[in-house]
Amino acid sequence: MVGYEDFVRKIHKLTGIDLSLYKEKQMKRRLESLISSYKFKSYDEYFNELSVNKTLYEEFLNYITINVTEFFRNSSQWEILEKEILPNIIKKGFRVWSAACSTGEEPYSVAMLLTKFIDLKDVTIIATDIDKRVLEKAKKGAYTIESVKKVPEEYFKKFFRKFDDKNYQISEEIRNSVRFERHDLLNDEYPQNIDLLICRNVLIYFNDTAKDKIYKKFYDSLTDNGIFFVGSTEQIILPYRYNFEPVKTFFYRKIVKQNSPSDKKSDKK
Repeated sequence: MVGYEDFVRKIHKLTGIDLSLYKEKQMKRRLESLISSYKFKSYDEYFNELSVNKTLYEEFLNYITINVTEFFRNSSQWEILEKEILPNIIKKGFRVWSAACSTGEEPYSVAMLLTKFIDLKDVTIIATDIDKRVLEKAKKGAYTIESVKKVPEEYFKKFFRKFDDKNYQISEEIRNSVRFERHDLLNDEYPQNIDLLICRNVLIYFNDTAKDKIYKKFYDSLTDNGIFFVGSTEQIILPYRYNFEPVKTFFYRKIVKQNSPSDKKSDKK
């Protein structure tokens, strides 16, 4: 199917989303599957319709954003977070950012875990995603019976209540501890003074140019010695070039840059 590059330019102008920063092969495969499912014959035909059809437009935005998540995904990594990472960095005024949080399972997981260490009133948890619809779902905190099956029993008993015949809702205490906001990793300003930054199973969809930009901005978001928690397929190649050092598999610490002599001179002026 021809016309991908032109479609990318038009989508960027229409939505502000730059598809060229996603891995082309993966994105083309996803888009062409979507286009074929609607029986459109070309990128042009599909774009012309989605630009005037609100329902199609919203379905497109939802489709290209990756909304796959679950509570305590890769549980062994959460055990490391609990036993080896948090005890060394937790403090009053602790700030967490769950980037690309989808429907909220990840930030709610960290909120539940933090109750073992600190009063949630002394914690700020920011959860962001580009997709407004998943954020609305996240704010409600209601999840199907299937989606809560992997929640550890101690948390399930303490923080979940039957919502209706098909769903459980997470407690008000946990819901109120998380602030959900729309955020575009490629274009928007990043939260600052973050002690724990969680961004998992998202960057694999971006190309190297985009990842390079995001890693550098993540570095700037973190406090000195802040921790960056990545997904199980996202180990950073040569993390030191981004001024991160591995502390455990899938966990990286921000390296505090040392001022050069010239920097110190300029500081005195």
